Amino acid sequence: MVNRRHIRIKVMQSVYAMLQSKSDNLDREEKFLYNSIDRMKDLYVLILQIFIEVKNMEKKHINISQKKHLATPEELNPSTKFIDNAIIKLFEGSNSLFDYIDSKKLNYWLLDDEYIKDIWRKTKESSIYLAYMNSETSSFQSDKEFIAELFKEIIAPNEKLADYFEDKNISWVDDIPFVNTWVLKTINQFKINKPFILGDLYKDEDDKKFVKDLFRKVVLNHTEFEKDIIDKTPNWDADRIADIDMILIKMAICEFLKFPSIPSRVTINEYIEISKDYSTNKSSFFINGVLDKILKDFIASKRLNKIGRGLL
Repeated sequence: MVNRRHIRIKVMQSVYAMLQSKSDNLDREEKFLYNSIDRMKDLYVLILQIFIEVKNMEKKHINISQKKHLATPEELNPSTKFIDNAIIKLFEGSNSLFDYIDSKKLNYWLLDDEYIKDIWRKTKESSIYLAYMNSETSSFQSDKEFIAELFKEIIAPNEKLADYFEDKNISWVDDIPFVNTWVLKTINQFKINKPFILGDLYKDEDDKKFVKDLFRKVVLNHTEFEKDIIDKTPNWDADRIADIDMILIKMAICEFLKFPSIPSRVTINEYIEISKDYSTNKSSFFINGVLDKILKDFIASKRLNKIGRGLL
């Protein structure tokens, strides 16, 4: 499920692209923004599929080994602990997951199974796999803990897989850390005898509407917001302020003035944190200082538009 911070990041990227290209087609850019967010769910589902495909590869390997002319006792009677893993079975039994895969035609692993082979091989060679297979403990909890560790140690850090996703969709580069957190959270939330149902991308309609409102209000008012920034940075020419910093400050001003229900301190903290990942080393301090001045001015001039206590 996409959160507000990642929505802000996506809006920031779209505002940047639109201003850099000097495009005036707001509807087209908005459609592209929504599509970029929607594709995050595709990435999420593709990663969930990996567990099923690795399990299928192991099952196929077992079947081939059992048919060998000189099969060893271990090959004839292998442990099926991995292919019987309860968490993978929940993924396999999810109609909503496979309906989404079919509707989006996400047949990536059928076409590019070398990535599955790579993860399968690394899984089999890993200490966590050996410990899991040799453990006498067999429970839903131990199955869940193994899948979580498998994801954290083998799948999430796989650079070959990350490069593959980047080749498929350039916007996924920024989405991978968020989606990885989403996948791990999904695994940790599994409960025994509770089926896996693929959830919605947005928490609610308000979050989906927030995408459109923030994007449009920033783009349509960015010239006005820039005047506020210049007024509070007399020792800086606008050209000297990093483009991303300027956009983040404009987005924060937009939230100050156009989003009555979002606390000002939440807004400032969000954009400071985003700047740490997407701008210069000193940007967070610069943005914090400018927004603090602007906020005090808005409060003094009664321009701040907030509803409810504790929102300043």
